[in-house]
Amino acid sequence: MKTPAQGLSERRCTFLAFAWLLLPMVGHAENWPQWRGPLSNGSSDATGLPDSCDPTKAKWVTTMPGASYATPIVWDGRVFVTSTDPASKGLLGLCVNASDGKVVWQKRLGDEIKAPQNNGATPSAVTDGKLVCFLFGSGDLAALDMAGNPLWSRNLVKDYGNLCTKFGYSSSPLLWQGKLFVQIMRRTKPYSGPAGGTEPLAPLVLALDPLTGKTLWQHVRPTSAIDESCESYSSPVPFDHPNRKELLIQGGDCISGHDPATGDEYWRLDYNPKRETMWRLIPSPITVGDLIVANRPRGGPLLALKAGGKGELKTDALAWTYDERTSDSGTALVYQGLIYVLQSDKNDPWASGSKSSSGIFLLVMDPLTGKEISRCQLAKGGAWRSSPTGADGKIYVMSEDSEVVVVSAGPNGKILSRADFGDGPACASVSAANGCLFIRTATKLTCIAK
Repeated sequence: MKTPAQGLSERRCTFLAFAWLLLPMVGHAENWPQWRGPLSNGSSDATGLPDSCDPTKAKWVTTMPGASYATPIVWDGRVFVTSTDPASKGLLGLCVNASDGKVVWQKRLGDEIKAPQNNGATPSAVTDGKLVCFLFGSGDLAALDMAGNPLWSRNLVKDYGNLCTKFGYSSSPLLWQGKLFVQIMRRTKPYSGPAGGTEPLAPLVLALDPLTGKTLWQHVRPTSAIDESCESYSSPVPFDHPNRKELLIQGGDCISGHDPATGDEYWRLDYNPKRETMWRLIPSPITVGDLIVANRPRGGPLLALKAGGKGELKTDALAWTYDERTSDSGTALVYQGLIYVLQSDKNDPWASGSKSSSGIFLLVMDPLTGKEISRCQLAKGGAWRSSPTGADGKIYVMSEDSEVVVVSAGPNGKILSRADFGDGPACASVSAANGCLFIRTATKLTCIAK
């Protein structure tokens, strides 16, 4: 008779063998080219990373012009970050030398906007090593070469109307399949300002030519959502399954899979049949093996979908659900055959009646069954808005107050260290590349190495 531990070990080995076959062929795995890293799941193959993020022992610290919640992007010795600029009331794209923290170039790419508890520099940049694209909450979208020379720019508000999200547009762009993907999941009417287009404003998925900025296709993604539930702060996610490549979009009460070549919708799953009106979405979906895993809003359950769906999916398309409190803000991590979920706020609406209602935990889950394996308590409370990062056998997480906690990876994770940066609010994820960690807090960019 197998022990529970033996059964878990066998399931993990089976999953790892299968998932290995599904990993995309990613060059420059030591880089961090987009918000969720080289594998689009929050993990990296980077090694030689520190067990502690003590800011007093930093390799370098660079003061930023202003605030940003965007994750640092790293490619071959350069770090790309965004920033607000109180001096010019602008939005900036910056390139920083990864070895010493010196600013290589800085470009003003838009005008700052006002949004509750947010700023216009929240979307993360994206690069393929040939160009870098910056998107801002103002709708300004620009591509520069690696030397900082402008290639093209356009404004999505001027082209497609008011972005209409209560807390400020925050979706990060995606470079994949030779296209630049952008999603605009929004209300039909603006909270403030002119619509800038014909109302009701449509939820959109866009594919652009990264070399010219021209729209390759525009897909209107219909929704039955009402009021704030129309809004999504999540980002498009690639699903490079052998049977079919899909662009995953979540928000507006559903998750859907699209043909990256045309934008056509393969399938969708509605997760809000009661039409709750306040279910705006923040976390992005993840992929693990042949499953698509998504959060319901407001810290609700995780839903795991089987790949290859068609049309309007029902509950029989679900492989499993996890019904305890999860995350209202952070996107889950897939690392070494396990799913990691960082709970974002003990006051999440879903906390009522949940065994997780007290404290902040890092949950460790079996991707094959959706069952919780273990949990590590990080704090008694507070807000944890960032997404966890996995690399070199460790999980790196940061609180909104800018405390970075390092936890050992695996089913029995333990806290290895805590480090208070004293520079909140901070919502960026930690980037891992070339033996270094890059941490963006309210006013600083910090590089930590052994």
